[in-house]
Amino acid sequence: MESEDSISPEKLVEGLKLSEEQKGVTQLPHSESREDEDLFHDCNDSFEADHLENEIELDEKDLLELEKNMSEEEKQKRRNESTKLKEEGNEQFKKGEYKEAEDAYARALQVCPACCNTDRSILYSNRAAARMKQEKREIAISDCSKALELNPNYIKALLRRAELYEKTEKLDEALEDYKNLLEKDPSIHQAREACMRLPRQIEERNEKLKEEMLGKLKDLGNLVLRPFGLSTENFQVKQDSSTGSYSINFVQNPNNNNR
Repeated sequence: MESEDSISPEKLVEGLKLSEEQKGVTQLPHSESREDEDLFHDCNDSFEADHLENEIELDEKDLLELEKNMSEEEKQKRRNESTKLKEEGNEQFKKGEYKEAEDAYARALQVCPACCNTDRSILYSNRAAARMKQEKREIAISDCSKALELNPNYIKALLRRAELYEKTEKLDEALEDYKNLLEKDPSIHQAREACMRLPRQIEERNEKLKEEMLGKLKDLGNLVLRPFGLSTENFQVKQDSSTGSYSINFVQNPNNNNR
């Protein structure tokens, strides 16, 4: 049911409405029970290749606006429908039907009440898993982040995002997530191993980037100096080991100095 002061388009509202055939309504609890968490169990996944996809989706604020004048009965209807769609998505995921699973989780997110943070965080994480199977890493990262906004202590979503960051070569972000994981659960071996391995990888990457940058600067310098009969070889850069600062000396005949 749409609130009178809702500013969302009619089509989006209709997309959230449930069939009149839905039955068996129960009162929506104010807090998520353990049984609810078990019902909305997460699905496992591994990570492969990179892809982007455009989408239009209601965010949490849009849903809250739509649900402002919605009855508890209607919210429970929506939650029941989202549970059904989530279960369909889980079955499709198990069969390897990842696009169909992604679509099922997306439809579940459209109807799942904004007040059900645990349910919605798991739906986002499950959709991330389905998207990763389709090599849609960037939007899978976005889904993991949305899951963590709703549930900052969601270990599986955090671990999933850390792995995705690493596979998309966002090493600094990956290390931050792995450190966060260790703070939440020191027993996670994967996070501990990554925290020992990634700092060296980051250092090697930064050194490589620095060398590439210096190489490009050298090429540019030679291009500018060539008309004057000079090159970057005429300028020697030395670093002071005690201060870390650099000094530049001009050398008239650099080749003679190497004899």
